[in-house]
Amino acid sequence: MANTTHNESLTPIGPTERVFTWYSHASLWFSLGVGLLVMQVGAYLVPRLGTQEALLVTIVGSIVGAGLLAWVAKVGCDTGLSSAGLMHQVFGSSFARLPVMLNIVQLIGWTTFELVIMREGTLAMTNATHWSAPYAATLLWGGVLVLLMTGSMLGLVRNFLSKFGLPLVVLSLVWLSWQFIGMLQAQGWEAFWHKPGNEEKSYMISMELVIAMPVSWLPLIADYARFGKNSRSAMTGSWLGYALANIWCYALGVMVISVSAPDANLVNTLLLAQGGLLALGLILLDELDNAYGDTYSASVNSHSIFSGTSTKRWGILIAVLCTGLAMVLPMHSLEPFLLTLSSVFLPLFGVILGRMGFGYSSTMTSKVDIKAVLSWLAGIALYQLCMQFESPWGSALPSLMLTLLLGRLTRPVNSKASIA
Repeated sequence: MANTTHNESLTPIGPTERVFTWYSHASLWFSLGVGLLVMQVGAYLVPRLGTQEALLVTIVGSIVGAGLLAWVAKVGCDTGLSSAGLMHQVFGSSFARLPVMLNIVQLIGWTTFELVIMREGTLAMTNATHWSAPYAATLLWGGVLVLLMTGSMLGLVRNFLSKFGLPLVVLSLVWLSWQFIGMLQAQGWEAFWHKPGNEEKSYMISMELVIAMPVSWLPLIADYARFGKNSRSAMTGSWLGYALANIWCYALGVMVISVSAPDANLVNTLLLAQGGLLALGLILLDELDNAYGDTYSASVNSHSIFSGTSTKRWGILIAVLCTGLAMVLPMHSLEPFLLTLSSVFLPLFGVILGRMGFGYSSTMTSKVDIKAVLSWLAGIALYQLCMQFESPWGSALPSLMLTLLLGRLTRPVNSKASIA
């Protein structure tokens, strides 16, 4: 078993390292909430839903999803523990290695997927057709990611992202929003605003599609929130930052798809907007922080199991690995697998929140907490059953509610030490 005494990933962050302010959290999670993938998912809401219904679902789903994300941020800041540390506390030091390893696998997968998205965006912007262009674009973005992993995560967030990255991303979103609102007005704003849906999907299923993006970050947020000065700022900053970004990008996706030609994709439509090339370039740069966020958390999780290698070195190794995978794997074919793998983490963190999200600190010292493990498995089973039988309530919320309840009911009797 890994030595937790000197394991940075499993040791609570000390007071001197708690440097993230409210603005740091808000900047980080607004930036991580912006991306081409988020806009593409937002475009799926229509024409299944009408414009007004899509907007309502986007707002409610973003508030709920980002609220869950912020709740985990509070627990991470309260305890000073990383995501791997929370898993160890709740599920036991031996069993926790299973979800940690699954998390590493999905984070490597999503980092690779982000590199593919950046590559495809670059090729669309440059109209490069040479056979070597995809490899060159992948190596370009992969090289930048490797370079970022050699630096400090705290310095990147505080000195670059908060001061320069966030304003540029906001300006690009404002510009694109202005352009597509103008296009919609030219086509007839009233027709767009009152456009009905075809009712292919229920409100709950559509809301689950919105919630999916913020909850996909549940296994990562504690890795950053633990550096917060206090849990209130970590919670509110993360909540507001991600919710605003999610609402904005989903709404922009709805607007873009509404003016697109039937055979056009989202990236090409963005490029057609005035100044679209510059705006898309800034969004691609912002996409890089999503890849960085996945890679950094993968390195923290890897260090929790193999603590002989530093977090920074793990980050460099994982960035190199993902760059290689992005050049050979058919990532779009693997996307359903990654989404299925992600579905196991919502019930996992339901159990963690049930145990530690109500002001109680787990003092689990055993190797396996059977009750926590069974609660997690029950949540996964309910999630899959709801998907199989197409539950009108979706899959995510029923699974979350069950695991929250089970986690709360099965928490250790000796875990009543407040962590406020």
